[in-house]
Amino acid sequence: MKYETEQEKFWAGEFGSQYISRNNTEKLLNSKIAMWARMLKSTSKVQSIRELGCNNGLNLLALYKLNPALVLSGYEINAVAAKEAEDLNVATIINDTILKKITDPKVDLTFTAGVLIHINPDHLSMVYENLVNGTSRYILIAEYYNPVPTVVSYRGHADRLFKRDFAGELIDIYGLKLVDYGFIYKRDNWAPQDDINWFLLER
Repeated sequence: MKYETEQEKFWAGEFGSQYISRNNTEKLLNSKIAMWARMLKSTSKVQSIRELGCNNGLNLLALYKLNPALVLSGYEINAVAAKEAEDLNVATIINDTILKKITDPKVDLTFTAGVLIHINPDHLSMVYENLVNGTSRYILIAEYYNPVPTVVSYRGHADRLFKRDFAGELIDIYGLKLVDYGFIYKRDNWAPQDDINWFLLER
């Protein structure tokens, strides 16, 4: 696979493979099930969902647990993670970069969770395009928020974590409607997440 950015190489390689073991626990799965129940409460008639950057498929598994009838799919750049996601047998998994045009049939909802923050800012427009053009109705992003673009050191690595107002940019560029949003605190008593801001948008 040909990569255009250092960030792609980083996640496709050994660091991306090590990330899997840090994010594969039953406790985290249960937390994700609660998270998705909250994030999808303002949607209607969602039957198909695609995740861009699905890692080992924990979000897809959580969605399957909520509704086994959902038609699920995911893109993942790391081959080891993609194989683990595929082995869950809950979604169609494609081992590929999301920094090139995706031409798959539209689904009802596309999303990223902790992925846009790791995309080289110069290539965000392609991921935005894949999110918007890949859906017939909803886009959901669950990322770290910052009102202005900023770079944060990530586990001792530079230029690997970028925070900004992703939802605001999508709204401004594509004229999307804000349907719902929220924050999930890492100290939540029942279903903690890593201080995630989520935004449900509609075409």
